[in-house]
Amino acid sequence: MNSDFTTLWDKCLDIIKDNVQEAAFKTWFTPIQPLSFKNKVLTIQVPTPFFYEYLEEKYVNLLRKTLFRVFGEGTQLMYKVVVVNKNQDQPKSTIEIETSKKSIVAEKKDFRPSPFTQVPVKAKEQADIDSQLNPNYNFENYFCSTSNKLARTAGETIAQNPGTTAFNPLFLYGESGVGKTHLAHAIGIQIKEQQPDKRVLYVTAHQFQVQYTDAVRTNTVNDFINFYQSIDILLIDDIQEFAGKTQTQNTFFHIFNHLHQNRKQLVMTSDRPPVSLDGMVPRLLTRFKWGLTAELERPDYDLRKSILTNKIRHDGLSIKKEVVDYIARNVTENVRDLEGVIISLMAHSTIFNREISIDLAERVLSKNIHVEKKQISVESIQETVCKYFNIENKQIHSKSRKREIVLARQVSMYLSKKYTDFSLSRIGDMIGKRDHATVLHALKNINGLLDIDKSFKSNMDEIEELLRQ
Repeated sequence: MNSDFTTLWDKCLDIIKDNVQEAAFKTWFTPIQPLSFKNKVLTIQVPTPFFYEYLEEKYVNLLRKTLFRVFGEGTQLMYKVVVVNKNQDQPKSTIEIETSKKSIVAEKKDFRPSPFTQVPVKAKEQADIDSQLNPNYNFENYFCSTSNKLARTAGETIAQNPGTTAFNPLFLYGESGVGKTHLAHAIGIQIKEQQPDKRVLYVTAHQFQVQYTDAVRTNTVNDFINFYQSIDILLIDDIQEFAGKTQTQNTFFHIFNHLHQNRKQLVMTSDRPPVSLDGMVPRLLTRFKWGLTAELERPDYDLRKSILTNKIRHDGLSIKKEVVDYIARNVTENVRDLEGVIISLMAHSTIFNREISIDLAERVLSKNIHVEKKQISVESIQETVCKYFNIENKQIHSKSRKREIVLARQVSMYLSKKYTDFSLSRIGDMIGKRDHATVLHALKNINGLLDIDKSFKSNMDEIEELLRQ
């Protein structure tokens, strides 16, 4: 079988092609290269670390079933990621990253089993549990800015001393995609690293509801409650989904009381603050407010840029700074939109073997999000330049020949030519009633400075960044 594994892989692709959309097949399966098949381990090559992670997350069940059908039961999958060093200052080199995780062994289910059924009833108090934590969601890659500083600081404080701070419970709220789930996982992961004996559990409100319903159906509600009362750190996501489910809320109320009274830590997330949670029993809402309620706002520009830079580095991509800036300026709603744009750019770059440019980014963004281009006018340029150089607007229009005022006037002319469609004569008329020749001289002078003066170029980059914000 070792000699014809490529033929078998082609048979796998035929099966996969019938089970996914054509665009998804071309994006995620066409670039895969089969490398070897030995000892029931199939090794495949994928373009980037992100490719491996995406296949694991989205298509693991399909891959498992297909491999078992074509290669035989018990087939394992090994990934090999080839990252090409594109640094122009260094010769091109290839780094091979071979995953140690042979993932296609056991079937992954679409839902998590009730954790309280995983161990014998008598052993529940002592047995360790699967915390259901995602190791990719940690504090190391949870970047901080003014939009999430309070929540992150509280999370780090809790991770150091769970259950003993004033932040119990910690109630995190904000729009979808602003990092609530990431922060909840990060808290649990750090606690587990520092205090491995702690029983930490992450669960969504929906999973909790399903488990409770099953417990009622099988007459094991006492086991269900006893299990959750044995948890040291309970992280429960999307608590707003309890709305209208009175019996679930009443059960959670008793679990909450027990944990809080025994100085166990509770962390909850929601898409709205407690005061806006309709359909909740009042006594439960009161308890949500006992600790700290912290809002996670939409990520600001600096945070979006940090997230993008980290993801690009992690996924082994090469994207120019101006493209990163363009994405960070225009994708403003949430982190998931940022990740979606990077996925689309990576797919287009891989399939069509194209450089990730501003033009490609514009096309991808236009299909994924609504981009409103900021209108940059001569007036807004003058205002921004004057603010940057700390001078008054009227000074640009004056006849002053002071060096800093002349420079600000010339910068305004240069940027007006770059960002507007006005003629040189019209720009000169709008900036101090100057003529066509004066504007032409300003453009020549600024271009000359940009070619030789790195400090000036850096200043211009800052001014243009201010213009685009």
